[in-house]
Amino acid sequence: MKGIDRMRLRPLLACATLLWLAGCELLPESPFAVPAGDTASEVVESGDCQADVPGFADGACLLPEWMAFGLASQRGDREWREAMLTRLEGSAAERRLARAVTLAWGSERQWDEASELYKADLAEAPPALQPLLRYWLNELEGRRALAGRLESARAELDGAEQRRAELEEENAALAEKLEALTAIEQSINLRQQTD
Repeated sequence: MKGIDRMRLRPLLACATLLWLAGCELLPESPFAVPAGDTASEVVESGDCQADVPGFADGACLLPEWMAFGLASQRGDREWREAMLTRLEGSAAERRLARAVTLAWGSERQWDEASELYKADLAEAPPALQPLLRYWLNELEGRRALAGRLESARAELDGAEQRRAELEEENAALAEKLEALTAIEQSINLRQQTD
């Protein structure tokens, strides 16, 4: 068995020795560099993906522009959102999906509309964009579900508070009746003692 382990170990030792002797000359200069001629990465790295409003033009900027727009929607305030919604008017699927992204980060009232837009037009998006939009839709649905549970918990808490207030009133009324009955009983006892 020791002979088999030595047989496996020898080629590994030989390779390690060769690499040690050769030094870094055999390693590529930049192992993570993008090969020349990769136009998609060159476009993204050069910063040509600067559209304020993303579209469906299937190219190197499709995902970066939609991701940048999603981030801008998340960071934008109410005024930015209202201005963007005005710019995104129209019935084209790319406009409707951009509105969904914008509304998804608005108020809870706008979440319902965002969800409807996502669901209606998700299939119209380019296949490369659909996973990102589906992820955003799932995230939105998670927030909606959480908000629904929070609203239910608040309603239950309000109901419990109301019931507690009713029980306190009922308790106070019973305490008054008990005091009245106690006073009547004391009065009867005093009369019986004097008789």
